[in-house]
Amino acid sequence: MKQSVLVTGAADGTGYAIARRFASEGYDVFLTSRDEERAAKAAAKLSEETGVSVVGYGLPVGDEKLVIDLFADIRQRGYLLSTLVLNAANLGIGQVALDVPLEEFRAVIDTNMVWNFSIARQAALQMKEAGGGAIVFITSNTAYRAIPDRVAYGASKSGILGMMRSLALDWGQYGIRVNSVLPGMIKTSRWDHNVGDVRHAPSVHTPLGDIAEFDDIANAAWFLGSNQSRNTTGAEITVDGGNMIQLYPVIR
Repeated sequence: MKQSVLVTGAADGTGYAIARRFASEGYDVFLTSRDEERAAKAAAKLSEETGVSVVGYGLPVGDEKLVIDLFADIRQRGYLLSTLVLNAANLGIGQVALDVPLEEFRAVIDTNMVWNFSIARQAALQMKEAGGGAIVFITSNTAYRAIPDRVAYGASKSGILGMMRSLALDWGQYGIRVNSVLPGMIKTSRWDHNVGDVRHAPSVHTPLGDIAEFDDIANAAWFLGSNQSRNTTGAEITVDGGNMIQLYPVIR
């Protein structure tokens, strides 16, 4: 059966780079965005760039039936999913712990943990039937290092690591590997336009003297999601230029 990958949150940025990396290796691609039109445009663009089959789905958060229907469509197209990369996230920016509304806190946890679990479970059902597969969570180095006013985000990213290890243990018997990539700061549009003076943030001062580009995260996701890591499960790859190994940033 043809190798296939589903990448969530792949209309642009890191998710799109991950989808493109798998496509470059001949995988047929399924991708999602919360916005159906953006998903369709990204799918058309990626198919034109790489020549592989790409299908885009609009997948708003919250309704498990939409997830079940998505995987039914993948099956109907003749696939049992090979790899799942869970990239989509609620960033939970500016949530001051003393006054963040509980529903806003819960929304981050629901998206980053509950929603990701629901997608992972449906993928695992297909992978079990196929005799194996790979699931990759894109989490963050904030799973270990807190940043201001992001309490729900940090909690969710830590929680993903616990969930990843539990699923690796539970699903290993079916040949399903479950791993995580932990990016640090990435050169997003905020970096390009220096929003909030991010080019002078302490996290820029890494031991390698650089921060990640989209393709750096994509390459790590490819390694964990492909057969190159066939005996690796419950593991983490941190892609942050060495930022987490520092007691404090060394500003030269």
